[in-house]
Amino acid sequence: MNEAIVSVFSDHVCQLGEGPSYDPATDALFWFDIVNGLLLEQGVASGVLKIHELGQMASAIAIVDDRRQLIATETGLHVRDVATGRLTLHTAIEADNALTRSNDSRVHPCGAFWVGTMAKDEAKGAGSICWFFKGELRKLYSEITVSNSICFSEDGTIAYYTDTSTGLLMRVACDPATGLPVGESKVFVDHRHSKGYVDGSVVDRDGVLWNAVWGGKAVKAYSPDGTLLREISMPAGQSSCPAFVGAKADRLAVTSAWKGKDDKQRKLDPQAGMTFLIDIPVNGRFEPRVLIA
Repeated sequence: MNEAIVSVFSDHVCQLGEGPSYDPATDALFWFDIVNGLLLEQGVASGVLKIHELGQMASAIAIVDDRRQLIATETGLHVRDVATGRLTLHTAIEADNALTRSNDSRVHPCGAFWVGTMAKDEAKGAGSICWFFKGELRKLYSEITVSNSICFSEDGTIAYYTDTSTGLLMRVACDPATGLPVGESKVFVDHRHSKGYVDGSVVDRDGVLWNAVWGGKAVKAYSPDGTLLREISMPAGQSSCPAFVGAKADRLAVTSAWKGKDDKQRKLDPQAGMTFLIDIPVNGRFEPRVLIA
């Protein structure tokens, strides 16, 4: 088995780094510092970092077209003009609930967007997972404490998600044409007796699910049947979410966070909040574009 080489992609320290997504057209990785309302953008080859102030908590980004992006924020889905950075509210999600914010979200291969929410103070059962497709919004799952691990098989027939507080990574059949779940969810991985918590995930072309383990200082890879294939040690304790990057989508970027750590704990975890690059042969793929209308 090939050895994974882990390096620092960006030494910009995020309190809560999350939601990485790679744009192959510009060779840039986008990610967020959720609690500080920042969108970060860094060229993979160039290494040039841009910091965009959003003015509100945001957690996920998707490409609409060459001129527009869709961003999940604490008030809903906003269209972002790439040239100016201007945000325009497209579809409100829990905008009347100041206690919640967006969290882990990802685009289904058909162009639907699964958007997770949670309480800003992680209050039990305050969040949900919603489905957005061509302007239509539906709530799929309610009473979610910390929505995470939303990702899909390449053919769109399987969706994964978790409520991190449960320790259970779930799997559900999906309609590939709409991205809507079909039937009941089943446990894919029971992580309750392992170190750390299931955070963000992404699925490669081989159906392997790559999961960032919050508090476990690791990224784990699972086969399509839920077998643990490998565990990669990470430099920071709280890995939060992976994304495929590079011209061939054959590398992994992983965000992290220092949120919840006091000064003493941060000194023991000096790279917490940085974003890392894992060089490992991985059969990744680019994120689909989101269909907003």
